[in-house]
Amino acid sequence: MTRVLIADKMSPRAAEVFAEHGVEAVVNTGLQPEELAGIIGEFDGVAVRSATRLTADLLEQGEKLRVVGRAGIGVDNIDVRAATNLGIVVMNTPFGNSITTAEHAIALLFSVARHIPAANASTHAGLWEKSRFMGVELAGKTLGLIGCGNIGSIVADRARGLRMRVLAFDPFLSSERAEEIGVTRVDLDELFARADFISLHTPLTESTRNIIDAAAIARMKDGVRIVNCARGGLLDEAALREALDSGKVAGAGVDVFVEEPARDNVLFGHPNLVATPHLGASTAEAQVKVAVQIAEQMSEFLLNGGVSNALNMPSMTAEEAPRLRPYMELAKQVGSFAGQLTRSGISEVRIEYEGHVGKLNVRPLTAVVLEGLLQPVLESVNMVNAPIIARERDISVSEVVHKREGDYHTLIRLTVTTESGSRTIAGTLFANRAPRIVEVHGIALEAELSPNMLYVVNNDQPGFIGALGSTLGKHDLNIATFHLGRARPGGEAVALIAVDESISDAAVDDLCALENVNRATRLSF
Repeated sequence: MTRVLIADKMSPRAAEVFAEHGVEAVVNTGLQPEELAGIIGEFDGVAVRSATRLTADLLEQGEKLRVVGRAGIGVDNIDVRAATNLGIVVMNTPFGNSITTAEHAIALLFSVARHIPAANASTHAGLWEKSRFMGVELAGKTLGLIGCGNIGSIVADRARGLRMRVLAFDPFLSSERAEEIGVTRVDLDELFARADFISLHTPLTESTRNIIDAAAIARMKDGVRIVNCARGGLLDEAALREALDSGKVAGAGVDVFVEEPARDNVLFGHPNLVATPHLGASTAEAQVKVAVQIAEQMSEFLLNGGVSNALNMPSMTAEEAPRLRPYMELAKQVGSFAGQLTRSGISEVRIEYEGHVGKLNVRPLTAVVLEGLLQPVLESVNMVNAPIIARERDISVSEVVHKREGDYHTLIRLTVTTESGSRTIAGTLFANRAPRIVEVHGIALEAELSPNMLYVVNNDQPGFIGALGSTLGKHDLNIATFHLGRARPGGEAVALIAVDESISDAAVDDLCALENVNRATRLSF
């Protein structure tokens, strides 16, 4: 039975959803790394929140592990690169707590603008200090968003409802999308110069780490207010403290810290700081939503092959998976055929999709083609890590989609360029379910692939087939199917021969020694 470990505390609905799909969910939270290492090999999937760190060493212990699910957005606690190299899908739930996090950012904007936490403490103490807590309005002010993806766009919508002007810095924000959500695209320097409030909504990467540092703060307006509900590390905490002390920054709302749990932090104790303990996703609705979503996503992948919100694999819905399955088998065979014939370094891969397949989601098919292509020469390659491996080896990969139909209603054509030249393999589906190779190196033929096959390239001369058959008989190889094709009479020809038995090295050597044989290669599918 398919088994999943729920390693962090999350809504009980997660375990219930797994069970409803027929997946056994084992809840075991608070494990130390050595304890987790001892049991992770028993599971097909692991579901976590932010507490459990899935390092490369831990992931390597997951012998059966196929998927890791993060109930939330950030995957800082998962070594995604290691998972990818191991062929493990990493999923998250990027939309499950979007509204909750966006609302928390808005709450911090209000809190910082109106000194709500300090005023609350003062009032509870019976001080009644009205004059001490003079605030500012949000209406009419300019909000600068650093990052305008799903959460940032929700913040923009809420801010516009508060009659704020919204600027956005996001390299991936198109002009059309900016116009749609009512924000103005600007570069970072312009945002710093114009914004009265700044809110961070970008992932933590090497390019965004300390995106607000002392130099950035110096370029901001005097009295700017800053909110961070995204990731610790986007703000240089020491620089922010200095700016709060000097008054350059009038107030800050911080929900995330470089080190969490944040027991002691340079920002703590400042009267103009509002700090919360990573509450961005902490609502009852969000907790249930992300737990249900990750359980649904992991179950669909483990049981049906559907891929949603994966960080290291093309998405493929549960509805698409059954339709794509025969095409994925064809893609794997086309890639494997080319990979078994390739004897030198690959520099370029071109995959063409023609006819019906061109109307489908081809990204998973490309991953499977690459898997088949690289498996003959590399260990532990699957559709998850194959695109990464290709990129690491500087293999250029291109997809071309032709929705028109040619000689076949559907066709996948793979062209592999190596140091010694290019080779093309093409395949189709018969009756929409049976893969067939229909072209090899520009020569047309129709062949069903099987576990024991020979690929022979020869000069088209009389007597060749007889000599070939005699050689196979000499090695007790019974022919199951025999497929021939040639470029022109007397020119180069190819033969694809399926036999019932495994093919020995001696048989291949004898075939290569035959007159008019240019190449004989053993293939397995």
